[in-house]
Amino acid sequence: MAISDEQFERIATTVITGFLGSGKTTLLNALLTQDGMENTAVLINEFGDIGLDHLLVREVSEDVVLLNSGCICCSVRGDLISGLRDLFVKRTRGEIPAFDRVIIETTGLADPAPILHTLMTDPLLTTKFRLDSVVTTVDALHGSGQLDQHPESVKQAAVADRILMTKSDLADDATRDALSARLRALNPAAPIYPVVNGDIAVSRLFNAGLYDPETKSMDVQKWLRDEAYDQHGDDPHDHGHNHDHSHDHEHDHEHGHDDHDHHGHSHDVNRHDDHIQSFCITFDEPLHWDAFVTWAEIFTQMRGENLLRVKGILNLVGEDAPVAIHAVQHIFHPPASLSAWPSDDHRSRIVFITKDLGPQVIRDSLYHLNAAISETAEQGQPS
Repeated sequence: MAISDEQFERIATTVITGFLGSGKTTLLNALLTQDGMENTAVLINEFGDIGLDHLLVREVSEDVVLLNSGCICCSVRGDLISGLRDLFVKRTRGEIPAFDRVIIETTGLADPAPILHTLMTDPLLTTKFRLDSVVTTVDALHGSGQLDQHPESVKQAAVADRILMTKSDLADDATRDALSARLRALNPAAPIYPVVNGDIAVSRLFNAGLYDPETKSMDVQKWLRDEAYDQHGDDPHDHGHNHDHSHDHEHDHEHGHDDHDHHGHSHDVNRHDDHIQSFCITFDEPLHWDAFVTWAEIFTQMRGENLLRVKGILNLVGEDAPVAIHAVQHIFHPPASLSAWPSDDHRSRIVFITKDLGPQVIRDSLYHLNAAISETAEQGQPS
């Protein structure tokens, strides 16, 4: 589980996603002209989607071009895995410059989860690339309607590390404020940046991962941002938690749902994000690794579609240093042992963005699994 120097040297990868017409192409065109992109490889669907003519230096192959900025653009018509592998092979052979960052643009209708799963599980890619950030573009004017009508757009916002509210000059203050409130409720930890014509510094989009290349160390607090979520304690019998998000529901929708929440507010049945919850669960007592692994296996098999994104730092029985965990739906990234705690707070803290799955069932199940393993361990101790 330990983090090695080799893992630090893996190539940082940013995924840019967002609904059709939300400005991904405009954003990429603007990014390609910026300083700081010279050691970047960009994977896109087709060169025709990106205005490359004025940026093009030379064609390396049918699918790879070098730009004036020093950036490499690669058209990936087929499988992402083969595209990334081919790019890495060309880099190894010296056929293209030795890029140290990758940007992947998804199609507007794409569910970003399979791309994240690929980066988290493919045997070759996990040794050469590391997921640094997911950037989601949301149209300031039409974003709310897209969230209402298209569950893909909700998922794109829910898994983001950075949210860009594009075309923000076209929407009035009330429209922008309402959309910001929805996005914050969906994903409290992701900073929301208003953007016009793709104008944003690349530095704001990168380095959102667990590893900070500037300090060559782990920045857990920046990555986890658990202070942005509601804190749910480790007492499974304590039901008195207050919420400050606009779409939180203590009950599980799958166990019955009407058109009013427990505060008496009416719901628009067309709002897909009314099914989304974001919360942080804390445990004061150390967790048994076996309890967490058993819980993770059960929930990813039974409710993986409902776990949109999970991040956490765990205090484990018998371990001095914490372990970082990260999941997207039914796929858990290999855990990482950290060298030290980032602060004096040594509680386990796990943040969740879920669909139709509330904090209570998650907290209770992990609490009881941990208690059962603790009891078994105590019974096995010599008297």
